[in-house]
Amino acid sequence: MSLIPDITELLARARADLRMGLPVVMIDDGGASVLAMACETMTPQRLADLRGIDANPAIAVTVRRAETLKARAYDGDLARVVIPADADHSWVQSVADPSSDLSAPMKGPLMTERNGNANLHRIAIALTKSARLLPAAVVVPIDKGREFATAHGLTCIDHTRAAPHLADRSTLHEVVAARLPMEVSEAGRLHVFRPEDGGEEHYAIEIGRPDRDKPVLARLHSACFTGDLMGSLKCDCGPQLRGALAQMGAEGAGVLLYLNQEGRGIGLANKMRAYFLQDQGFDTVEANHRLGFEDDERDFRVGSDILKSLGFGSVRLLTNNPAKIAMMERTGIAVTERVPLKVGETAHNRGYLATKAAKSGHLL
Repeated sequence: MSLIPDITELLARARADLRMGLPVVMIDDGGASVLAMACETMTPQRLADLRGIDANPAIAVTVRRAETLKARAYDGDLARVVIPADADHSWVQSVADPSSDLSAPMKGPLMTERNGNANLHRIAIALTKSARLLPAAVVVPIDKGREFATAHGLTCIDHTRAAPHLADRSTLHEVVAARLPMEVSEAGRLHVFRPEDGGEEHYAIEIGRPDRDKPVLARLHSACFTGDLMGSLKCDCGPQLRGALAQMGAEGAGVLLYLNQEGRGIGLANKMRAYFLQDQGFDTVEANHRLGFEDDERDFRVGSDILKSLGFGSVRLLTNNPAKIAMMERTGIAVTERVPLKVGETAHNRGYLATKAAKSGHLL
């Protein structure tokens, strides 16, 4: 029946549930079932409820967070940290959130599980990440997962069906396009693209009438609320956005892709957590790792998909990031020229830019 949600719709529902502090049931083909809740949105009462199901639940954290906690990651890319019997809700929060790591160091050593399959824990972490939450989830085993989900009105996610969807990007569809006169050019046009998975929309700002048969001056710009809108001095995003648009306006043609991948793909709340850690002395990469994220969680293939949808096959790419060039080439968009975009250095972001050059390979 077409009214029954498919796996893409169930995953969108699961993300919303986790953001609101609801548990999600996950099952696999081997008969295993778990109940998972995001650490960030968990309440003391719901932790008590989970303990009523299993006296020793575990917290699934990424290997990056495990390294900070000095917890053994027997599962490779994640660790399953056992919650001690006397640990309370604040202890669970401190495992997930690094904000108090220096002021209130964790009492260790932390015990981690090494037996059993961690596939469902892996799905739980992937869902918290895509929900723009801290990448940590409390997980408890349950019996008869489907029946449990039905009895409690919970979303049930099948590992076999979900894994491919979480590993790849969602298909994008153009929703609407309309003329948008701008300061840099009165011949502007805004295209809105919406993914099938219910995620954030992405935008393409077209300047003039770029020739589809020639390399277009293009930029993949990740959304930055603090830099683009608030004029933050901690990054160079705002000057890069305005500089790219100004250059396109001066040349009379170009396309800027505004991708909603705030904070290098971790979301605004987590970016602010990273800023808090940077104020404690960590650089931008170290802060991401302490939160449990990789250096860069963005998927630049989204930009390639939009360019192809608009009819572009080659670009002159406005970027200092070699990773964007490599992604374009891998996904069938020819980069005929890298156009440097060196603007916006301040006393506040000099260290940040130096870290991007040293650790992320940016050409600055």
